[in-house]
Amino acid sequence: MGRAYLIEIKPTTEQITKINQTIGTCRYVYNLYLSKNKETYEKEGKFITGYDFSKWLNNVHTKEHDQWIKEVSSKAVKQAIMNGEKAFKNFFKGLAKYPRFKKKKNQDVKCYFPKNNKTDWKIERHRIKIPTIGWVRLKEYGYIQKDATVKSGTLSQRAGKYFVSILCEVEEIQARPKLEENGLGIDLGIKEFAVRSDGKIHKNINKTRNIRKLEKKLKREQRSLSRKYENLKKRGEKIVTKRANIDKNILRVQKLHARLSNIRLEYVKSIVDQVVKTKPRYITIEDLNVKGMMKNRHLSKAVAQQCFYTFQTWLLAKCKEYGIELRQVDRFYPSSKLCSCCGQKKVDLKLSDRTYKCDCGNEIDRDLNASINLLQAKEYTILT
Repeated sequence: MGRAYLIEIKPTTEQITKINQTIGTCRYVYNLYLSKNKETYEKEGKFITGYDFSKWLNNVHTKEHDQWIKEVSSKAVKQAIMNGEKAFKNFFKGLAKYPRFKKKKNQDVKCYFPKNNKTDWKIERHRIKIPTIGWVRLKEYGYIQKDATVKSGTLSQRAGKYFVSILCEVEEIQARPKLEENGLGIDLGIKEFAVRSDGKIHKNINKTRNIRKLEKKLKREQRSLSRKYENLKKRGEKIVTKRANIDKNILRVQKLHARLSNIRLEYVKSIVDQVVKTKPRYITIEDLNVKGMMKNRHLSKAVAQQCFYTFQTWLLAKCKEYGIELRQVDRFYPSSKLCSCCGQKKVDLKLSDRTYKCDCGNEIDRDLNASINLLQAKEYTILT
């Protein structure tokens, strides 16, 4: 069974220099591939494949310019070119927008290292061996199984920290638990993150004091960074020569973004663990139109902070691990407008009506009513 691990590493000063050099080279090669393709298409109307660009880069470009590209791992450079080709193909198929250049401050570049030899990747309790980098200490001991066979791995940087993500082949020895006979319906929302059909409510963590305090601090740091850029423009100085304080401010902003993201991700994972540990026979969720909800400028920020896609992805993985059937109803299923007691549909239900009142005498919380209707849904799609 394939399993991925993501863990923070503690490289030495020399290893940090090597990692930064590899990440910077991969970003440069990716951007060079995009610009070369754009230039060739405008002149000749042709598309350069990753294989053709790789030959041009090794045989022509590096002999005349940018010879430092060959100082890093050739496999990492090759994978950066393949990522660019994949981005173009997704654009041609209509699956994504036109590829954009990667920026240093976004930190979205990863170095890929495949396993070509048996000695390329090795795992011990406290350290890991990475191709061209060497042995690197792990921040958390014993997290990765010792007997795991590494297939490939990537290195990444985020907010001044370095991470390694590896794909391992491990033996599945854990027996699946015995499930209960009942099911569970989950209604996701903005006021409360999730309301379950058994009455359990998972609150919106973005309304807590800790998150609001961090967001206020982030807003202050972003304002400070913006003022530094504006002051440089007013004085007529170049940003390249005056970047010491700007880089420090950028790092502070990146750390706050990473901390907020980690808190939300950990909260979503904890909710999924609580849901799965109830051991229901099946779980029913709704197919939310998140893209359409993001178009509402009043709710877009709140919707993005809830991490609905992460919740569904993590829930799907856990349901496969526990053997739970995950059901998904259609996005047009009126879970909030139906009465969970008699089934009558209330067409004139407003978003401000937080309590559902039916003619049959049923009076229940709106979100709880929706979760019960999801539990009782007859038409659905099975994801696992």
